[in-house]
Amino acid sequence: MPRLICPLIIAILVSTGVRSAQAIPNFQKVFLTTYIDEHKDQEFTETVKKKVKCLVCHQGKKKVTRNLYGVQLARILDKKKDKDFKDPATVKRIEKAIQSVGKLHSDPKDSKSPTYAQLIEKSKLPGGDLAALQKEPTEKEAEERAEAEKQPFKEAKDDEK
Repeated sequence: MPRLICPLIIAILVSTGVRSAQAIPNFQKVFLTTYIDEHKDQEFTETVKKKVKCLVCHQGKKKVTRNLYGVQLARILDKKKDKDFKDPATVKRIEKAIQSVGKLHSDPKDSKSPTYAQLIEKSKLPGGDLAALQKEPTEKEAEERAEAEKQPFKEAKDDEK
């Protein structure tokens, strides 16, 4: 009997595991290809791939709230519509979104702040410090970000890139 229960429990856990976020790994793959795979800082590369993972775009353990970088991507991408990674048009759309957001200033109120792409180039996470990203956002932050996601995406102006 115990021989049957253990495999059954494992099968249930595996089958219910990560299904709710099927599109997200595709976004992450393109992010890694765009910024991380060829990054000059090997330690940063390993940190992003092994520790940061979903926190590139999200904040906290629940992965419901996006950080400021993730909010910008959410304005362009739709995890339901952009999940067909076999479709070259979908991959192109994800690539374009990641590149467009990379051109934005990390602080939208400061035109002298580094762009998200510049932060990554300097081995910094686009969404902020890892320790801060691991903490759950305050209720106010979560509400503000959810509201910000509803706003239309604004491309970086040529003089701001």
